[in-house]
Amino acid sequence: MAFLFREPLEDPGAALRDLMRRRDIIVAPGVFNPAVALLVERMGFEAAYLSGAALTGSLAMPDLGIITLSELAAATSYITRVVRIPIIVDADTGFGEAINVMRTVRELEASGAAAIQIEDQVLPKKCGHLSGKMLVPAEEMVKKIIAAVEARRRETLIIARTDARGVEGFDAAVERAQMYVEAGADVIFPEALTSLEEFREFARRVRAPLLANMTEFGKTPYLTVDQFRDAGYKIVIFPVTTFRVAMGAVREALDILRREGTQKPLLDRMMTRQEFYELIGYYEYEKRDSQVASRAESLVRSRRP
Repeated sequence: MAFLFREPLEDPGAALRDLMRRRDIIVAPGVFNPAVALLVERMGFEAAYLSGAALTGSLAMPDLGIITLSELAAATSYITRVVRIPIIVDADTGFGEAINVMRTVRELEASGAAAIQIEDQVLPKKCGHLSGKMLVPAEEMVKKIIAAVEARRRETLIIARTDARGVEGFDAAVERAQMYVEAGADVIFPEALTSLEEFREFARRVRAPLLANMTEFGKTPYLTVDQFRDAGYKIVIFPVTTFRVAMGAVREALDILRREGTQKPLLDRMMTRQEFYELIGYYEYEKRDSQVASRAESLVRSRRP
C-alpha cells in the first residue's frame, strides 16, 4: 500500500520488543533511503537498520560523525513514514554530552525510531572496523545511557555500542558492556569482535540482549545468521551491504553506458517500471485521485441550478 494511506507504527519500540520476544533472532538489513527500506519490508524482513555509514555515504560524506541531528531525524522520518517495520537508528556518539543525548532521543523518537544506538567513541568517530579509534571514559558513556533512558517517552530501546575491543581489548569491552547494562541499556552491541569464539564468550559473560554487526571488509569474519543465533545474539545487522551493492551496480551500469552508448545490456538487471510502481503503490495514488475528483465533480454538479 502507498505510504500516504498507511498508518505508521503507533509505538515502534514496543513493536521491536514484541518481535524480540517472538523471534530467536532478528535480521535487520541496512537501509539509507525510503525506497530501500520499503524493499526490505517487501522482501519479508521484519526490521531494518538505518546505518550511519550508509546514510552518510549516500550523502557523499565519510563516516566520521559529521552528519547533524536534524539530518538524521529527517532521514529517520522519511523512512519510518513509509514502512511498518521497526527501524533501528544509528545515532553515532549521540550528538554531544549527556544532555545532548536527551535531545537526540526525543528527536529520533518523534521521528519514529524503534531503537536508538549510541557508541562510546570520541569525536571525530570512525568506522568501528578501522584502526585509530579512541574511546570516551566509561563514566561518560554511562552518563549518556542514563540520560537516554530517562529521556524516552515510549518503549524505544537504547542500544549501547562499545568499540573497546579494538582499543582496550576484549576484557575491557566486556567490562564496559556490563556497566552499560547496569546503566539501563536494553541491548548491547560489541563492535569489531574478531572471531566466532569471541562472540560466544562475550555472550556468555554479558547477560543482556546482544546485537552483532556483520559488515563487509572489516575485522569480523563472515559469519551466518545461524552462527550468530547459536552464539546467543538476538539481532544481527548488515549495515552497509545494500549501499555497497547498489554503488557497485551503478558503477557497472555507468561503465557499460559509457562504453556502449546504450542501456540495453542492462535491462534484465533493472527493477522494471511496473515493479517499482507496485512497490511504492503508484496505482493507489491514481485511484485515490480519481475518487477525489469524482466526489468533487458530484458536489459541484449538485450546486448547479
